[in-house]
Amino acid sequence: MEIPIFLAQAAPGPEQPPVLFQFMPLIIIAVLFYFLLIRPQQRKQKEHEKLVSGVKTGDKVVTAGGIHGIVANVKETTFLLKVADNVKIEIDKNSITTVSKAEAA
Repeated sequence: MEIPIFLAQAAPGPEQPPVLFQFMPLIIIAVLFYFLLIRPQQRKQKEHEKLVSGVKTGDKVVTAGGIHGIVANVKETTFLLKVADNVKIEIDKNSITTVSKAEAA
């Protein structure tokens, strides 16, 4: 007994959507992450770098640890900060959070 060929063939399944539509949710999530998380953080980092690069001797600053002082000396990667009479500390440039410019005399 011979089985007819047309019965042995598999029925065609549902068509698969194009590959672009399969990856669309991942692409949308990546774009959202870029615009909601990465881009604002890069902008904030550039503003902080600009703030720190503009600090000069005599400016009043506040560090990330909450220390208030006046910049006594600017070095390549650090500041010498005067926090009281005869008390100076050396801090990293990245620890500066706010700057008040020195008043013109």
